[in-house]
Amino acid sequence: MMNLSDAHNHLASSRLAPHLPQIFADLAAAGITHAVVNGTDETDWLEVARLAATRSMVIPSYGLHPWDVGNRSPAWFDSLRQHLVADPRAAVGEIGLDRWMLDLARSDDPRLAGLRRAPLDEQLSTFTTQLALATELHRPVTVHCIDAFGLLLETLQAAQREQRLPPRFLLHAYSGAGELVKPFADLGAYFSFNAAYLAPRHVRLREVFQLVPRDRLLVETDAPAMQAPTAYAPFSLPAGPDGLRPNHPANLAAAYAGLAELRQEPLEILASNIAENFRRLFEAKSTEASP
Repeated sequence: MMNLSDAHNHLASSRLAPHLPQIFADLAAAGITHAVVNGTDETDWLEVARLAATRSMVIPSYGLHPWDVGNRSPAWFDSLRQHLVADPRAAVGEIGLDRWMLDLARSDDPRLAGLRRAPLDEQLSTFTTQLALATELHRPVTVHCIDAFGLLLETLQAAQREQRLPPRFLLHAYSGAGELVKPFADLGAYFSFNAAYLAPRHVRLREVFQLVPRDRLLVETDAPAMQAPTAYAPFSLPAGPDGLRPNHPANLAAAYAGLAELRQEPLEILASNIAENFRRLFEAKSTEASP
């Protein structure tokens, strides 16, 4: 059985909490040996830490997501630093920039209920502060970006000039333009593929992931979010109170298979390459400086 790694999920989510024993059993059965579990705000960092302490497969990641920037407490940065210092394995993430929630999201979108939608300059300040902390602590970073890739590239380029950019970072569920793949990769970016992109409407994103260099490619689920097409979602979970079914993280194995089909590569070779990429990004010693 191949050893598979989920570059980005949210196993600490309350939507998955009732099902965690079955989820971890399914992960083991599917050959999934590593998972980067992202915290997005101060309220879930403790649960991420608990999972990392009790499940050896979990690599914790702590960050303030752009959706949560507007609700941060005055103590957020000190708390973030404490979590990172407490676990040398921990990455920084999920952090980033999001214009979608400001310009396109509905006012009644339930995913944003109760959140103050921080303007872009506030997101940018919080993002660059976290980048600098990751650089100081020699930690990899997971970046969220929706509808702000030009600004993200400019911000990362400026951070690199100021020596405030870690040498390795992940653009999770990358949805930017194909022509930006090389500029981002030149800065140290890795790109994670999500099986949701196998839906028929995502032709452009499938073309983009045919351009990603082999040595910068990863796979993710973003569970419980980003449902894959039924053919690539063999594992399922019961619907929650909202009537929606959470994405099962064991569907990662089907995401690998879909990506292998897309890139016309043997699955075993693809999985081996991704295992090395995952190790280089999330498990390499902090003294390694090259991307």
